[in-house]
Amino acid sequence: PPATEPVRLTDRLKGYLNPAALQTLVLETNPLGRRILFTQAEKAMLKETKGNYPAPAAALACVKIGIEQGMAAGLAEERAAFGRLVISPESTALRSIFFATQELKRDAGTDADVEPLEVSKVGILGGGLMGGGIAAVNTTRARVSSVIKEIDDAGVERGLAYVQKVLDGQVKRRRMQKADAWLAMQRQVKGTIEYSDLADSELIIEAVFEDLTLKQSVLAETEAVTGSETIFATNTSSIPIGDIAAGSARPANVIGMHYFSPVEKMPLLEVIVTPETADWVTATVVAFGKRQGKTVIVVNDGTGFYTTRIIGPYSAEVLFLLEDGATIEEIDKAMVKWGFPVGPVTLSDEVGIDVGAKIGKILEEAFGDRMAAPPAFGALTADDRKGRKNGRGFYLYEDGKKAGVDESVYSVLGVKPRPGTVPAQEIQDRLSLQMVNEAVRCLEEGILRSARDGDIGAVMGLGFPPFRGGPFRWVDQLGAGAVVERLRELGKEHGDRFAPSPLLVKMADNGERFF
Repeated sequence: PPATEPVRLTDRLKGYLNPAALQTLVLETNPLGRRILFTQAEKAMLKETKGNYPAPAAALACVKIGIEQGMAAGLAEERAAFGRLVISPESTALRSIFFATQELKRDAGTDADVEPLEVSKVGILGGGLMGGGIAAVNTTRARVSSVIKEIDDAGVERGLAYVQKVLDGQVKRRRMQKADAWLAMQRQVKGTIEYSDLADSELIIEAVFEDLTLKQSVLAETEAVTGSETIFATNTSSIPIGDIAAGSARPANVIGMHYFSPVEKMPLLEVIVTPETADWVTATVVAFGKRQGKTVIVVNDGTGFYTTRIIGPYSAEVLFLLEDGATIEEIDKAMVKWGFPVGPVTLSDEVGIDVGAKIGKILEEAFGDRMAAPPAFGALTADDRKGRKNGRGFYLYEDGKKAGVDESVYSVLGVKPRPGTVPAQEIQDRLSLQMVNEAVRCLEEGILRSARDGDIGAVMGLGFPPFRGGPFRWVDQLGAGAVVERLRELGKEHGDRFAPSPLLVKMADNGERFF
């Protein structure tokens, strides 16, 4: 009847005004609307992937074909695209990372038949960014009690505040109930200025400043109040564990636990063992790292271990590039395009230029000229440039946020930027091959237990592009011969720091692969 028509019209209007219905209407009936929507979708995708991941582009194409030509055509394209993608280098690389992480979940870190000790209480020496982060993952993931030991009450408060901040974030993201977060803070995290409060801890994690004398001192004071089975783990990024344990009463109980900042977000834990570290200590620490939600690799002791060592020449090469006329923007843009989440100049500001300079000095003393940065590095620290933390670095900062390049840094370094002088491809080759070549040296020297661990360490700890699979998978993809040839080309132009490692040369000569 006529009286019902307005109701039906209203219902139809409501349906058409529904956002999902409007989108469907635009997609299915308006070619111009479809073109605009797919163009915007493609722009958003490329902004995220930088064109390095082929699957999202293929998925978008499948949807477009399905809309324009019908479901059957879309499904046919999807089958064809899957066939192409599954044999692509990117698929091989990403699957290798997945299977490697699954293998590491079952890896005890040692071949010895030992059982890990149960850890119920952890003492943490230092309540700064690292110590607070470690206490936070103990609380949110491992669900063990933590005692933060600091030198004064203010330090204790800073550590506890960091844990509270992480818990608040968990509540905000609805990963934890507010009441559970309150209980965790009350029952699982304590602070102290007394070593005696650590006496019943099964595991002590030291996270004090990167200073050998200080680390040896806190180790001695810890051993004075703890038992024979208490593990002492040092969170150092560069100092050999053997040096820290040199004066230890129980060197078999000393091990390295290298976390990455921020601890609550970064997925990797690099465990470092010395020839004296007991197998049960290794097994216990590896098991505990997994409880913290970490992917754990075990490496052998040495200056810089694995991750810090391979990022050393990568970071130093930035300064050589600046000397050659490359701009800060060109360097960062090239490496983000290559697949790193941030460029190396930005990374230097984030980590701290002063921290990088100190680690660089340690690496240079251990490995000589091939790890040496240009003398200009000293000018940065002399000018009190520490990066984001003091708002003075390669970039300018406003309210803690990056606000463009600080052009004055060029004069501090004594270099003159010449945009376009160094091609993006050369920037990418020089930086990536410095890291890859050093990774191969680490395997050759026995720092790494396997190429698998080297790939996972670089991808999860340093942001090496996952679609390349890690340094070792990438060498396999290019071929050792091609890598050696390019290193030799760069060596002729830029010096011995690009000399290929003996293992790479051997593999190139024999046509060998890592996998």
